[in-house]
Amino acid sequence: MVVVVMGVSGCGKTTVASSLSQALGWAFIEGDAFHPSENVQKMAQGTALNDADRAVWLERLALELQEQSRRHAGVVLACSALKKSYRDVLRRGCQDTLFVHLHGSADLIGQRLSSRKGHYMPSSLLQSQFETLEPPAPTERAWGYRVDQSPEAIVKDVRQRISNDTMPSV
Repeated sequence: MVVVVMGVSGCGKTTVASSLSQALGWAFIEGDAFHPSENVQKMAQGTALNDADRAVWLERLALELQEQSRRHAGVVLACSALKKSYRDVLRRGCQDTLFVHLHGSADLIGQRLSSRKGHYMPSSLLQSQFETLEPPAPTERAWGYRVDQSPEAIVKDVRQRISNDTMPSV
């Protein structure tokens, strides 16, 4: 099984995804680590990525998900996965993919992003991420969580729902 923890920058993807992978004993993939250096440089300079910029990155992640899912019982990926078309690339070859969508207000996430240290993504790009975001549709296999919940509460609920095989809903 593959779980993709998704949402705009600063919503807590890495925190939730790494905690979930530890709690489940599954492999963890940090999606940001797969960005080509050109993408990192572009974002660091305050320029939003476009679909073409993200295409190579998403293909790299899809291949990594396929490889890791062959080697491990489960994989958790932290990745923005902002559009349905991006999520379609990620689930290619891993049909048993669940998306955990972390969402919240631009104000709250902006506060979190501006206090984050050591990351190349400036808070000035947050609005472009909200503009790009296509929340998962009811037809997608996705569960939504508000970011004003603690990461621990989110991880606990996701674990419980996975173990109970609860039907996903947004």
